[in-house]
Amino acid sequence: MKTISYPRKSAMLLVLVLILALLGNPATKAASIEDKPVSKARTTWLWHTALIQSSSSELLNFTKSQGVGIIYLQISTKVDLASYRSFIRQASEMGIEVHALNGAPDWALAASRPKLDAFMKWINDYQQQAAPEEKLKGIHVDIEPYLLPIWKTDYDTLVTEWQDNVDALVRQSADLELPLSAALPFWLDNYKVPDSEQTLSSWMISRFESVTLMSYRDSAQAIYDTAKTEFAEGESMNKKIYTGVETKPSNEGNFITFYEEGSQVLNEQLALLEQLGGTQTSFGGIAVHDLVGWMNLVQQDQSM
Repeated sequence: MKTISYPRKSAMLLVLVLILALLGNPATKAASIEDKPVSKARTTWLWHTALIQSSSSELLNFTKSQGVGIIYLQISTKVDLASYRSFIRQASEMGIEVHALNGAPDWALAASRPKLDAFMKWINDYQQQAAPEEKLKGIHVDIEPYLLPIWKTDYDTLVTEWQDNVDALVRQSADLELPLSAALPFWLDNYKVPDSEQTLSSWMISRFESVTLMSYRDSAQAIYDTAKTEFAEGESMNKKIYTGVETKPSNEGNFITFYEEGSQVLNEQLALLEQLGGTQTSFGGIAVHDLVGWMNLVQQDQSM
C-alpha cells in the first residue's frame, strides 16, 4: 500500500465532495448492504487524516454500516489534537476502535529511528492528555522496506536494521500498554532472516500482536490462498492474521483490486472470505484498503 502523508488541497476537496455525495444521497442507505454488527474482524485504513476535521460523522457512519470495528488512522501533526479527540470519542460511542497508523519504507533503517521515536512520543503525549473515551486502542505500522533499492543490494543489512526497529517499536508499545500490529506483504515467507532458516514472515508474526497481509486479489479464494503459509505460522504462535483487500485502482493489474468489479462483488467476496478464513484458527478478519477508496467504490456503483 502507498503511504499518503499529507494530501494536496485539491485532492482533499475531491475526496470531500465524493464523501458528501455518498453520505448525502438518499439512496445510499437502501443501495448499500444493511448495517452489520460492529466487529473487530473487519478493519480499514484512513490515510486522509485531515478529513476527520470536516467529515467525521460521514466517515464513521459508513464504517459502522460496513461492520468495521477498527480504523487504522494515520497520525498527522498537521491535524489539531481536538479533532483527534472528537473523532475517537465519536468512534468509541459507536463501538469502533481507532489505532494510530504510520510508516514509510525508510522506517526500516537505523538512521530513521528518530522518526519512529517521534511517532511513539506523539502517541504517549496524546494518551496522557486524552479522556478514557478519547484514547487510542492500538498502534499499526506500514513500513515496506522492500521498496528501497537496498533491498536488492544489501538485503542482510537492511533486514537486520528492520528487525532492530521492529523490536524497538515492540518495547515502546508495551510501555504504552497498546497492542502493536503491522501490514506485511504475503510473500515474506519466501525470504529468510539473515543467518537463519526462519522465514522473515514468521519472525515478523512473532513480534506483532497481529499482522495484516497485503493479500490483494479480486476473489476470496485467491486472497485466502495467498495467506495459507502465514495462517499456519500464526497458528503455531497463537497470533492473528488479517487478510487485506484493495478497492483502489492498481497499476499492478486488475486482478489486484475490486475497483473494476464494484462494491456488490466486493461484498459477496468478503462474505465468502470470512467463511474460508473461519476454517483457520489464526484468521483475524479482513482489512479493507482504504476507507476513502471503499466509499468511492460504493458511490461509483450508485452513479452507474
